[in-house]
Amino acid sequence: MNLENLGWNKQFEYEFEKISKTIKKPNLIFGRVALTYNDFYRVISEQGEQLTKVAGRLKLRSRRADLPAVGDWVVVENDKNLIQAVLPRRTKFSRKVAGKYIVEQVVAANIDIIFVVTSCNADFNARRLERYVTLASEGGIVPIVVLSKSDLCDAGQLEDYVAASKAITSYETIVISSDTGAGLEAVKEYVRFGKTIAIVGSSGVGKSTLINALLGTDRLKTGAIRETDDRGRHSTIHRELIIMPGGGVIIDTPGMRELQLWGAGDGLADAFEDISAISEHCRFSDCRHEKEPDCAVIAAVEAGRLSQERYEGYVKLNTEKINLQKTKKITKK
Repeated sequence: MNLENLGWNKQFEYEFEKISKTIKKPNLIFGRVALTYNDFYRVISEQGEQLTKVAGRLKLRSRRADLPAVGDWVVVENDKNLIQAVLPRRTKFSRKVAGKYIVEQVVAANIDIIFVVTSCNADFNARRLERYVTLASEGGIVPIVVLSKSDLCDAGQLEDYVAASKAITSYETIVISSDTGAGLEAVKEYVRFGKTIAIVGSSGVGKSTLINALLGTDRLKTGAIRETDDRGRHSTIHRELIIMPGGGVIIDTPGMRELQLWGAGDGLADAFEDISAISEHCRFSDCRHEKEPDCAVIAAVEAGRLSQERYEGYVKLNTEKINLQKTKKITKK
């Protein structure tokens, strides 16, 4: 097993050696989490695959977000199949767990690129796409929008979907059809040795179908489109790291009904570069672009240089982010 193809590098090696010295246990090896199922973790190492559990000491001392997630590199006590530590993450795709509790869920870790898949039909939702792009940017990951099922619409409709996507993100938008093969070569350009790609999107948008097309085999279960709402059926039920035959790995994820923000970094500013650029001309540096005087963003909306929908999407996410940070502070106290 060539772990460099899975993303292993000198920084992870340095962290492994440093952490191993503090654990002081024999038979320590490193590996990458490929699958999580309840309390079990399938880990890939130089020795192959093994089923492991988290050591009791690590479990007791860790928050939920600090426990292994798919894509994590971990330190394993080999003879006991116990995960003793999680190596520091390069990047992560996180969200707030649904419900009243302020808890982070790490969907996947150590990702280079995220394919945000949305289909060219009733599933397309610009505001949800903004959330995915924001969460990816927040975690230090490059978001690429993949518009799937392009064969289901005409040329005019397709142009509208592409325009809507490009209005949301300056990163690339790729149009594909897994049925006809259109656009797949552009996707394959990103799947290469040593790179990790996560695929996210709503249930039924064609994530598993896309992975099968990239693999060249029907490894993952897929569902046909429902006539009632023009959406595919949910098929993926857990996150899984898949080694690609031509190099690199892909992390498949189930559709997520709840997609709430978590981070406090610059992800929102990165996802809304257009609004960030306009806001430089606001009178106040901390302008929230709601009721403040001399707000350049509101002026842009009134002048028609910024769409009302785009503006409202930003305000909603920014308010959610501010409220989340306030709640975090209260919880800490």
